[in-house]
Amino acid sequence: MSELARRAEKLDAEDALAPLRSRFVLDDVVYLDGNSLGALPAGVPDRIADVVRRQWGELRIRSWEESGWWTAPERIGDRIAPLVGAAPGQIVVGDSTSVNVFKALVAAVRMADLRGPGRDELLVDATTFPTDGYIAESAARLTGRTLRPVTPDEVPSALSDRTAAVLLNHVDYRTGRLHDLPALTAAVHSAGALAVWDLCHSAGALPVGLDEHGVDLAVGCTYKYLNGGPGSPAYLYVRRSLQGDFDSPLPGWNSHAEPFGMSPSYAPAPGAQRGRVGTPDILSMLALEAALDVWDGVRVEAVRAKSLALTDFFLECVGARTEPGRVEPVTPAAHAHRGSQIALRCPDAAEVMPALIARGVVGDFRHPDILRFGFTPLYVSFTDVERAARVLGEVLN
Repeated sequence: MSELARRAEKLDAEDALAPLRSRFVLDDVVYLDGNSLGALPAGVPDRIADVVRRQWGELRIRSWEESGWWTAPERIGDRIAPLVGAAPGQIVVGDSTSVNVFKALVAAVRMADLRGPGRDELLVDATTFPTDGYIAESAARLTGRTLRPVTPDEVPSALSDRTAAVLLNHVDYRTGRLHDLPALTAAVHSAGALAVWDLCHSAGALPVGLDEHGVDLAVGCTYKYLNGGPGSPAYLYVRRSLQGDFDSPLPGWNSHAEPFGMSPSYAPAPGAQRGRVGTPDILSMLALEAALDVWDGVRVEAVRAKSLALTDFFLECVGARTEPGRVEPVTPAAHAHRGSQIALRCPDAAEVMPALIARGVVGDFRHPDILRFGFTPLYVSFTDVERAARVLGEVLN
């Protein structure tokens, strides 16, 4: 056994989060793609079987009340809230991330209009996941704003009294770079604009502090580090002090103050519920609720500490197992700028990743030359990390 393998075993023996691995359905594969799709929590299949057979099969329409289907978007939102540093009553679950980005951006512009005229510009993270950029461009056209793509580092100097809102990613999906949410939010507020954050690659992997840092609006998916399952519904955070002014561009019957009144005129519900649109996707939503059980008793700060330890160890192991210059880390080395993934630049990445997967190490490839490895601290072990780096070295060499 190598020295690195011995160290991995020792680190696993000392890991307070190691028992959480048993809460997931896993096999002998080293699964380092939880930043795309989280592993299956062990309690989900039985819960969904009950939803299908009893709640739907036996209770049928009665389940909207008796099984709590109607209140699920807010109830599950309150379970996500502590994972992103939010008090209850500010998160509603439903729709996709893209739909929630659209709701948040247009609502942010409308709230900016309440603060006075002249805010005719939207800033968007130029390095963002493409869909966010597409949605931002559409929202700008819809609201008559000019869209200005800038990097997160350029945001403070790009802000002005013309800025209505800024859409930023907390963690860059390609490189794993963690952006400074507190400082950037403060800069946006100093310009009188609203800050909208995409948390897809940070929620469930590191502390976010939405309330603490005064974030205005935030969105995120639930199928990555929150392990909600493929296509599980996203969520929308609206800061409590802004909820009265939140004017959704998608007012549906589910967000009506009297949803069963069937009024021809729209009156928004109070609180986070006004972020709802139509009938919730109950099967996927309740799968997410069951998946969140794995977080019982888990502190996000402990998850973050293990995440950094795992990624540090992976970088060390890669350095020891690969020839100098064969791969180049593009994820920042500094902890303050690192999310829970490691991206390696590799000229033949498109061929290397399938070879890794064939040998039981699953990460993913991002065009044109990025090997991307996500580290979900709830179920990834240090032994997994050492094995992944060892196999990577064998494939590369």
